[in-house]
Amino acid sequence: MKNIHHHKNRQVLNRKRVNPTDFTYTGNNAESTKVDFYQYSKKDFFSSENTSLKDLQFSDTDFNVKWIAVYGLKEVDDIIQFGQKNNIHRLSIQDILDLNQRTKFQKFDNYSFLVLKTMNAKENQLKTEQISIIIKDNYLISFQEKNTPIFEHIKQRLTKNKGIIREKNVGYLLFTIIESLLDDYFKVLNQIETKTNLINFHLDEDPSAEDLSLLENYKKRVYFIKKSILPLKEFTLKFERKELSFIDEELYKYFFEIKDLYLTIIDECDAIINSIESDINLFFSIQGQRMNNIMKTLTVMATIFIPLTFIAGVYGMNFSNMPELDSPYGYIATWILFVVIAVALLIYFKKKKWF
Repeated sequence: MKNIHHHKNRQVLNRKRVNPTDFTYTGNNAESTKVDFYQYSKKDFFSSENTSLKDLQFSDTDFNVKWIAVYGLKEVDDIIQFGQKNNIHRLSIQDILDLNQRTKFQKFDNYSFLVLKTMNAKENQLKTEQISIIIKDNYLISFQEKNTPIFEHIKQRLTKNKGIIREKNVGYLLFTIIESLLDDYFKVLNQIETKTNLINFHLDEDPSAEDLSLLENYKKRVYFIKKSILPLKEFTLKFERKELSFIDEELYKYFFEIKDLYLTIIDECDAIINSIESDINLFFSIQGQRMNNIMKTLTVMATIFIPLTFIAGVYGMNFSNMPELDSPYGYIATWILFVVIAVALLIYFKKKKWF
């Protein structure tokens, strides 16, 4: 089984740069930078898809919310210019381009910055992707390395005016994005739990080293998921303290739902980890019991053969004054003695319940 999958050949950011104002893209995706742009209010809607970051045009209409979804980070210069044009701090720009970031939330003077991780389990791999989000006034700007369909349902809601998303401000858009990502966490955890339950059936029947390897692999995945989501606690604390201006009071109930989902995922992770550790302990208990049975069998066999070996050794000395050697019944008598001793010992061990 393959392990947690990060993008291959991803660079590690060298922070000992001669020029600290240089920016480095640490990914390896060859997709060109494209933008899906959505502006909407309760009555009006405008969208522009697959445009270049340079050609991004804002409508003069006074829309309530503007969502700029950037896909592909190949054109680093365009992203830098876009960030500088919108007064995005250079640390945030570098964090967007550095795809080795942990989940985190930072509040700057004129915007908030959030880094999240997506989870997707396919082909026995746990694939992750970094999503960086900037919230500024009524703007939400998201950055992804690939144009994946994880937010397609949100775009459909906007385009077809489904639900209440057009009636709410940018805080509600952020809520739908985070909710979508957390839903993927639940799906991955459910898959892991289902697979570990199947392994549990194998443990009851015929455990193997491969089962142990699978359990250890799933345990690593769950630890990684828990590690990826734990930093959301900082974000939940911020809105609980009412420190985030883009979350109106009417949206608190939605973000408390985010907190509940976050805590439920943590509980699910702990429960699965405990279950896997129990399965691993069961594996070693079964293996230990097997080894005890094998050792018990070998001990019984060795104990039976000790007196037989002693008798055979005595009569194998071939001294001339051993009358049994000249007896015509000596050979058969010895075999009868062997059988009687072996059967007697077996009966004795059976009564003692040693096997």
